[in-house]
Parts: sequence; structure tokens; C-alpha cells
Amino acid sequence: MTKRSGLGQAFYLGGYDLSGDTGAGDEIGGGLAGTQDVTGIDKSAYERVGLLRDGRLNWTSFFNPETAADDPGVTEDRAHTVLSSLPTTDRHLMWRAGPAALGGAAACMVAKQIDYNPTRGADGSLTISVSSQANAFGLEWCDLLTAGVRTDTEATDGASLDLGTGSTAFGLQAYLHVLAFDGTDVTVKLQESSDDGGADTWADVTGGAFTEITAGPGAQRIQTARDQTVEQYLRVVTTTTGGFTSLSFVVAVARNDLEVLF
Repeated sequence: MTKRSGLGQAFYLGGYDLSGDTGAGDEIGGGLAGTQDVTGIDKSAYERVGLLRDGRLNWTSFFNPETAADDPGVTEDRAHTVLSSLPTTDRHLMWRAGPAALGGAAACMVAKQIDYNPTRGADGSLTISVSSQANAFGLEWCDLLTAGVRTDTEATDGASLDLGTGSTAFGLQAYLHVLAFDGTDVTVKLQESSDDGGADTWADVTGGAFTEITAGPGAQRIQTARDQTVEQYLRVVTTTTGGFTSLSFVVAVARNDLEVLF
């Protein structure tokens, strides 16, 4: 296994790139919330089943209140504007845990933002601790299907990712963060092939299309059927009916090696 440093990471929340205003990922974790003892009286050892999946992502942010409306040089809202509203609705989070490379690791989660806690140091420094807890799906470790942020200026077939081990039979989940969009509409979808588009031509993944995009920023999560076959190679393509001039986005996917229920 290749070891690497914690440099060159990225953090996206709801389609906003908060990487430059984030100082540390304090905790990224998930798994089963617990187990239940289901040992029958006819057994000679314990039997247990896993309970609900859970997840958490906590980080330290820097105070940056600028918005595009405040400063013409700013192209998107900064950390304070995005985080301080503390919405009660779900938030989509993606932590890219390494360089911007196809197949890189990303921790993805649909969550509730729990808090927004500024701390002022005696030296005048101002940092904010923020925590979030998964809602419904737990934290999922995914593979990047875009090399970090990808920008398409027309309908495009993206580079493919070899997920190895042939096909699997338990479906997939995928996450999309749209950082910027200019145009009428665009659809981001997944395609699959067993041999990277050789004898087996690329085909749309059933249930693998995100909802049509007409504005940004924004984020989505999709999942296919739990018993669906997914081929060894996946890629991201963009299509349009009304046209677009620019789409900046990130996609990550989790292909299941065993049955996963949410």
C-alpha cells in the first residue's frame, strides 16, 4: 500500500469548495452504530447482526465572511456565509482525502450540520469548529470518477476508471457536487463497460443519472438497485438538450462488493 501525506486535500459542501477556508479534518468516521445480539437458545456461541450505518465529519474552519455580492473579485460564497446559517435540511459533504486524481479516495455523506462554534484566541486568531452527523446513509468511502474538479464546456465523455475484480452484483451509490454552471441545462450520468469500451461498448448505468442541472452550486446523491450488476469500468459523461458553456463538478462513486441496505 502506498503511503502519502495529508497535503493536497479538498472539502466540498453542498457544491461549495471550502478547501481554502478549512484548516483540518478533525474527525472522519463511520460504520455500524452497533450490533444486536440475536443468539438463539439452540446455539453454543453468540450471534450478532449489524444495526444502522452511521457517520460523522468534523472540521476546523477559518472565519471568512466574503460573498460574491460583497466583492466582485470573489466568485463564490466563503465559509462563514455557507456555514453560519445552520440549516435544518440535509447537507451533502465530500472530503477528498488525497490528490486530485481519478480513483482517489473521497469520504462522502448526507448529513445534518450540528453546530458552528467560533473560538477567538488571546492573540486575536479566530477559528470555527463545525461538526456533522450522517442522516440515513452513513459515511461512504468512494472512488473519484473525476480527477478533482472537472470543467466541461460541452457534452463530454470522461476518462474511465478501472475498479478491478470484474463485475459486481450489488449496485452502487454516487455523489455529485456542482461548483459552477453556466448554460441552460446539463445532465451528468454514469456509464459502464466490462472492457473499457472495447468489445463491450459503453452503456448508461441503470439508475446512474443525476437529476438535470439548471443552476449551481448544488449537490446530489443517487443509488441503483441493490441487486444490480455493475461492470468493471465506469466513466462520467455529460449531455445537454438546451446547451451549456461551462460546468465545474466533482463525482465520486461507491461500488458495492456485498449487499448494502440503507
